[in-house]
Amino acid sequence: MKKIFKYFLLLLLAVAVLGTFYFLWKKSRPVVKIYEIEVVKRGDIDKRTVATGKVEPRNEILIKPQMSGIIAEVYKEAGDMVKTGDVIAKIKVIPDMVSLNSAVSRVTRAQISFDQTKKNFDRDSKLFQDKVISREEFEKTQLQFSSDKEELKSAKDNLSLIRDGVSNDKSQLSNTLVRSTINGTILDVPVKVGNSVIQSNNFNDGTTIATVANMSDMLFVGKLDETEVGKITVGMPMDITIGAIQDQKLTATLEYVSPKGTEENGAIMFEMKAAVKVPKDVFVRAGYSANAEIVLSKSGNVITIPESCIEFSSDTAFVYVLKTKDPQTFEKKLVKIGLSDGIKIEVKSGLKVKDKIRGAEVLEKKSEVKKEEKK
Repeated sequence: MKKIFKYFLLLLLAVAVLGTFYFLWKKSRPVVKIYEIEVVKRGDIDKRTVATGKVEPRNEILIKPQMSGIIAEVYKEAGDMVKTGDVIAKIKVIPDMVSLNSAVSRVTRAQISFDQTKKNFDRDSKLFQDKVISREEFEKTQLQFSSDKEELKSAKDNLSLIRDGVSNDKSQLSNTLVRSTINGTILDVPVKVGNSVIQSNNFNDGTTIATVANMSDMLFVGKLDETEVGKITVGMPMDITIGAIQDQKLTATLEYVSPKGTEENGAIMFEMKAAVKVPKDVFVRAGYSANAEIVLSKSGNVITIPESCIEFSSDTAFVYVLKTKDPQTFEKKLVKIGLSDGIKIEVKSGLKVKDKIRGAEVLEKKSEVKKEEKK
């Protein structure tokens, strides 16, 4: 029994020694690396930058009242189309009591003066017809009558303006009616019936009755980092992608780049504006967030390869061209590169179309999966 146990231990030791030698032998063998093969193609390369911002009308007009008072009626609401002169709201005037009292007193005095002058005019008219008084005296009375009549009319109009905000003979030009000054769409009506409003003056901008804008003339307003703003110029084309209309791309033309930057989160940003061409069948709302893609440079119909295939040594670039497929062997070759978009890169010289080059290394797991798929 002891001999059997001894032989078993020796056998176990021999197996362990042989297993160790096999493991070390296998580890000492060179690892065969397998690479993906990329084919050299022709294609287009665009180098782009993206600016974030929003789409808004070129001009947003704030409609202000021409007199202070209380909103009596609102005839329009946000989203309505208006033309120049359309009435948006009506203001009820709250007169100043001192001014109102003075205006009433003026009308009373003008009425008394006119009544007296009218009596004189009627009397002198009969006397002039009977040739009792001269024409000169009659014309003086007539002049006074006309003057007092006009003064009475002016006093009544003044009273009407102070009390109601409109005179009888100029009702169409009433300051109580707030009208649109342009053709466009009402973006906002921030006031409601009963709100107090004040007119624009030297000390106050006045209350905004409505905001009106031409929605067919839109701008993309965004910001670019200082590292990219030097690469763009006025007149460059842009592609606008609106978050709310992702299936629709709009074209735009860069119109303005701010000469002064502002600091935001440690970076210097420059404002830019671009005129957006909005198709007639697309409705763009003011304030939509959007991204603008700007083509900084472009190369068309050039030899391209994946940028990951390029290796660099100092200031030179090279690739590995496939010589044999099984086993894989490669030849190192210098290339001259050009424009890159971060994924593909242009090869100016050193390669031809349909050349096969070394790509990324295939991991063992991937190679095993491929072998199983082939089986």
